[in-house]
Amino acid sequence: MTSENKINLGNKPTIQSDSDSVTIIDNKTQKRFDLSVLSPTVGDRSIDIRKLYTEHQLLTYDPSYSSTASCDSKITYIDGERGVLLHRGYTIQDLASKSTFLEVAYLLLQGHLPNQNELSTFTNTITHHTMVHEQLQFFYRGFRRDAHPMSIMIGVVGALSAFYHDSTDISDPQQRMIASHRLIAKMPTIAAMAYKYSIGQPFVYPQNNLSYAANFLNMTFAVPAEEYKLNPVVVKAMDRIFILHADHEQNASTSTVRLAGSSGANPFACIAAGIACLWGPAHGGANEAVVNMLREIGDKKRIPEFIKKAKDKNSSFRLMGFGHRVYKNYDPRAAVLKESCHEVLNALGIRNQPLLELAMELERIALQDEYFVERKLFPNVDFYSGIILQAIGFPTSMFTVLFALARTVGWVAQWKEMVEDPSLRIGRPRQRYMGEPQRPYIPIEKR
Repeated sequence: MTSENKINLGNKPTIQSDSDSVTIIDNKTQKRFDLSVLSPTVGDRSIDIRKLYTEHQLLTYDPSYSSTASCDSKITYIDGERGVLLHRGYTIQDLASKSTFLEVAYLLLQGHLPNQNELSTFTNTITHHTMVHEQLQFFYRGFRRDAHPMSIMIGVVGALSAFYHDSTDISDPQQRMIASHRLIAKMPTIAAMAYKYSIGQPFVYPQNNLSYAANFLNMTFAVPAEEYKLNPVVVKAMDRIFILHADHEQNASTSTVRLAGSSGANPFACIAAGIACLWGPAHGGANEAVVNMLREIGDKKRIPEFIKKAKDKNSSFRLMGFGHRVYKNYDPRAAVLKESCHEVLNALGIRNQPLLELAMELERIALQDEYFVERKLFPNVDFYSGIILQAIGFPTSMFTVLFALARTVGWVAQWKEMVEDPSLRIGRPRQRYMGEPQRPYIPIEKR
């Protein structure tokens, strides 16, 4: 080795490394294990441990996989320290300000921004896949009216394979693409139907003359008795929210989609698994928690009281919408949504904006407090998205549904990339067994 950094870990293995490899020395047996160091296009290097168990009977231990790269991917890159989010090399700020959601969807799926002809063809394909099988409306009737929309989403999306079984052969590239288009196209329709069902209103069919975001808003809020007037500012904000939530690297739900897909499961089942994972309050339900928190605070005068609670380790109160598992800087998506928040509330004529004013004051005070600054607890994308969605008219129960709608394109792109990887193997995490060793069975009469 040309230059070594040796770390003596007592009875633990010693690690020696240079730019190309890592050598682990077992201090008990003095055996040496040489492992390669892999370099990505950008970002942190990785130690290749694929042969560590087969050749040396050693496992790595990494609960929650926070230090483990589970795959190679060309789709999304995050630099949490600098607050950078790239999709196929393009910054989220550029995409959110200059592109449409369907442009970003094409980018995630195909790897490059579309030209005008490619975008027109893709938009036409998605637009003409937005209708769902007519029998699906009877499927909805099997749910209780007060069922959470996310539970309906999981059931309906999982059932799509029964309605569209002509696109479930994952070995066929054409079927993979058709399934991808169907999921992206039909998710707004399915989400709007879940909302309509929960409030007892008739389903509204998609309209091919509307954009992706406008069509979703129309299916959600229109009624047969009168025309729904689309506000262009709201449509733009909705499209921007979809872009900001389109993909976010190997998070919990995306990893769930990949793990389900590694078994060869059909794409509809894989996306349903992702929706189920996203439903968790630590993942997709955070923006709903932000709105509930702001309502609990109620008044700007009470902010110091709640800031004190948040810093008290004996208190169960937490500042929702601050901090992120990956970002140790300001979430780049939050800055974009902060701007959209003002635009939407002004366009809707909401002059008295108590939640927004409360949120801005809370952000100002928190970012001046050493406790939050030292811990790098900056506002994330959930901090402002809930306020926008509430202003548009969505109930909090729909917030995570909108997240799932937008994230579907990322899940599909990640699933497609994984299935097309020739090195694909079924996912099989290992464990560190801490239970009882083998012991003799005791007959029931002697226990």
